[in-house]
Amino acid sequence: MSHDPTVNAGDIARLAGVGRAAVSNWRRRHDDFPQPIGGTANQPLFSLRQVESWLRRYGKSYQVSLGDRVWQRLKAAGDLRLGELVAQAGALLTGHRSALGDGRAQAGGEVGPADGLDPELAGLVMELAGQHDPLTAYEFLCERYLEAHSRQLSVTREDVAELMVRLVRVEGSTVLDPACGVGTLLLTTAGRARVLGQELSETSAAITASRLRLRGVDAEIVAGDTMRHDGFAGERADAVVCDPPFNERAWGYEELTGDPRWEYGLPPRGEPELAWVQHCLTHVKPGGLVAILMPPAAASRKAGRRIRANLLRAGALRAVVAVPGSDLWLLRRPAPGERPPSEVLILDATADLGSVEPAWQAYLEDRSDQTVRIIDLLADEVDMTPARHQRRDDVGRAFAEARDRFLAAAAVPPDLKVLEQPLDQPATTLGDLIKEGLVATSQAPPKMTADGGDVPVLTADDVLNGTPPSGSTTMQQGLVTIRPGDVVASYSSVRVMADGGAALGPHLTLYRVDTRRLDPDFLAGYLRAAGGRATTGSSRFDVRRTRLPRLPLKEQKAYGEAFRQLAVLEDAIRETSTLGQTLIRLGLDGLADGHLHPQS
Repeated sequence: MSHDPTVNAGDIARLAGVGRAAVSNWRRRHDDFPQPIGGTANQPLFSLRQVESWLRRYGKSYQVSLGDRVWQRLKAAGDLRLGELVAQAGALLTGHRSALGDGRAQAGGEVGPADGLDPELAGLVMELAGQHDPLTAYEFLCERYLEAHSRQLSVTREDVAELMVRLVRVEGSTVLDPACGVGTLLLTTAGRARVLGQELSETSAAITASRLRLRGVDAEIVAGDTMRHDGFAGERADAVVCDPPFNERAWGYEELTGDPRWEYGLPPRGEPELAWVQHCLTHVKPGGLVAILMPPAAASRKAGRRIRANLLRAGALRAVVAVPGSDLWLLRRPAPGERPPSEVLILDATADLGSVEPAWQAYLEDRSDQTVRIIDLLADEVDMTPARHQRRDDVGRAFAEARDRFLAAAAVPPDLKVLEQPLDQPATTLGDLIKEGLVATSQAPPKMTADGGDVPVLTADDVLNGTPPSGSTTMQQGLVTIRPGDVVASYSSVRVMADGGAALGPHLTLYRVDTRRLDPDFLAGYLRAAGGRATTGSSRFDVRRTRLPRLPLKEQKAYGEAFRQLAVLEDAIRETSTLGQTLIRLGLDGLADGHLHPQS
């Protein structure tokens, strides 16, 4: 491979352990910074060798790991071949000849060399596997591939994928995913089931096969158009999981009008998801379960009303659950002679995925209080939108609770004296306070993430919204632990922390004051007044130039209390805005359906 490996601005930042803003500053301030050799004006690409040379010349520490070097070599072939080369790397690591072109990839079979990788790149891939292990090495490459193609590749949320697999109970069974993508759902079944999968993209199918092989999973993955060329015709699995492509108009309506899969009705041209639902039911045994993600509109669109009604009448559709970004439909293929249920579970779990399994179990045991009568749905528009079917007997109680919270959230502004002329006070800057030792600053480790682990992390959104730490990370060197009274600032907000114990998250700056000489609310107020842009990475605002008056501690505390009251007022306005919308919605629903009545 003769191409010079390239990197984008994000890659450079990762290699040098800095933020993207720092890379932008280098490009702007240094005339000798390498010029782009490809990409676009918004997403330029630079020569990795030139960037390394520039970093060495300016004495900037960086580290190109073996994994990064392998990834940059793969990327050098260009976006069009990137997926193919990732698939070839998987074939190499599993000891299988590439599945590209033969349409079928099994977990067993003849061992042979991988095609498509030049010897140097193949050697680097094997070296990476030796440094870690083949599975870790390949998952690193797949993670980078998914990150680079996040707009083209749809990946099921990990928590939703795990929920779907648990709900259909795959242990010791055969499970099929007819739209398996890069294997997200099937990987969740690893070690618990025999796996079947089909995917339109040959590249994605090959990647899925390699990811499963490296986990020792008994799998058969087919590449091809599921609707037009069913790779498992006649096969019935114990369970089916599926996250199909949404709103795909060219799904084969004209060619498949008389297809025997349409047991519940011919899917309209604009309702491809109802074709996927029936395809999944065709491939599950009587009594077997299907978990499929659907666009929320599929629960109510007029065009799909007849098929939804038929699924309900037959007892095939058992639950519609709203989850983040989509609806989860749970179906069961009716057994011969089986009496269909009279109710269907409809649940909104967007705020709490943990509520789904208990609700589903209660439904299966005929003790659920979150069901809707099928006869009522059939008499109406067959609208199964979860938000429409919240428990009506809860409206009155929910309205009363929301009203109490709304009234309790009220706050008043501080009582401030209006002066004819502004005070002329001696001033200082935050930079001077830092030099004098009154303030110490800290930031999170450069490569820290907040998306998994046992250590709670305060994120920028938490600072903005005044909420408890919502992120998490693993224990690592350089973590900054927040203490009560610390001032934490993001680009858009500043907050004085009442509680400690969490780790400081990415893109935040912590200011720890000497409380014997400086009041934290006083400092936070002036940072907020300066624009709230309290980060060291902004080219438009230097936080160290923030001006503060030099005042005795007693006067600082008076200012600090006024600033604190304004912060409380801001939080209260944000909270009452949200509560007010809830209160209005509950009031409208309650008055309309008779659960609320005007006071005499």
